[in-house]
Formats: sequence, structure tokens, C-alpha cells
Amino acid sequence: MGAAPSEVTSNQPMLLTVDSLVKYYGGLCVTDHVNLSVAHGEIHALIGPNGAGKTTLINQITGAVASDAGRIFLSGHEVTTWSMAKRARAGMSRSYQINALVASFSALENVLLAVQAGRGHNFHFFKPVMQEQQMVQEANAFLDRVGFGDDRGQRVAALAYGQQRLVEVAMAMATHPRLLLLDEPMAGLGPTESERMIELLDSLRADYGMLLVEHDMQAVFALANRISVLVYGQVLLCDTPANVRMSELVREAYLGDEDLQ
Repeated sequence: MGAAPSEVTSNQPMLLTVDSLVKYYGGLCVTDHVNLSVAHGEIHALIGPNGAGKTTLINQITGAVASDAGRIFLSGHEVTTWSMAKRARAGMSRSYQINALVASFSALENVLLAVQAGRGHNFHFFKPVMQEQQMVQEANAFLDRVGFGDDRGQRVAALAYGQQRLVEVAMAMATHPRLLLLDEPMAGLGPTESERMIELLDSLRADYGMLLVEHDMQAVFALANRISVLVYGQVLLCDTPANVRMSELVREAYLGDEDLQ
């Protein structure tokens, strides 16, 4: 693995700015005036206990869930009221905590779907697109980029879980985004697979801004330039990994006795 991530400086352009975002479900405030930003070339990790509001926040950012208050900006343009599709076309792409792949399709076909979506094609024409070599080559190039092996012709359902996660990252990249929203990419991975995923995300940092939602603290502290700690819907602390590691407040609220050395 390379050198430790550098701090984000104030002159770096912000791809994503979240301003006082709020979401209620009934009388429960799930996200409570959340402020957050992601710069180009930054991996900003979002951590917190189960039920802290992390997935709801990601859903608000992508447009899957409407916010009750606050604003969202992508590269300086307000996207608060935009649809998911419009946000995706503007450069926002998400991978999911649980694999969102077409199990009956091959790895290559899944990535080709994402390539097709990135070009604004209609999925009704998917079969003819399989004959378009330029698009197939592009899909293969994304699988190469994530280090996927020779099983790309196999149905996703027959692939190992770690391979499925690589396909999902390739799909997120295939729409040519500027911002990647990664929802627990380490979930379900063994130690070796997790190390490979860390190396992959580290290799991608120069090309994207990334918001990384993750419970794997080894991955978080290896990758993040900044860490936001979300507890009960509020950002308890947003700081460098070193300062988060040393924070007694964070340890008491979330990290407990976990070994962070």
C-alpha cells in the first residue's frame, strides 16, 4: 500500500457539498442538519454505529430519498431537487451495501449495462448492444481496471462474493462519474479480499472524489483523507484520521475499545 493519505487543502475544488441536510421519518429525525463535503481526489469516510443515519444520508445525496431541509451541491451546482437519473448524468455514481447486480447476467454483461446507461442508451436495446465491440471493449477495460480475472463470462450468481464486489465497483466507474458513493465495499469480504479492495480504492483516488461508508476501520484509516463520524443523525466530528483516532469523544460514542493502532 502507498503512503498515508494527505490532508485536503481548502483550495481543492469540492465535488460534493451537503449543507444542513435533514430527514424525518415520522417524528424521528434520522439526519439532523448534516454538513459534509468531498473534494476531487479525496476519500472522505463516513462512519458511525448501525442506525446512525448513514444509508439515509447516502440516499438523500443520490436522490433516492427526498430531504426535508438542506441543500446538496455537485461541482457547485445545486442538485437538491434533481432526480437520481439527472444526478447520475451529472457525475454521481453509487455502489450498494448489498450487491445490486443482475444475478442471471455475466460479469461482463452487468458492466455493459452500466456502460450503456452512461451513454444514455435504452436498456430495451441491450441485446444488439452486445454486438457493439466498442462498448464491449469499454466494459472489459473497466473490469481490467478493478483487477477482475478471467471469469467475466460467468453468471454473477456463480461468482465469489469478492468478485461480485469488484463487478459492482466496475459498474460504478462505467458511468464515467466524478463522484463515487461507496456503501460498505468491504462488507462480506475476507482479509485478503479486503486488502485487495483497499489497494484498488487507493489506486482510484486520483481520478475521483469518494464518499466511503464503511465499518471496516482498517480500510477507513488506510484510505481516508478525512473522516466524518455520524451518531444519531448528527456529525459528531469531521477531522483527519489521526485526530479521529485520538478522539475520546469518538471512542466513547462509537469506536469503543477497538484497536485502532
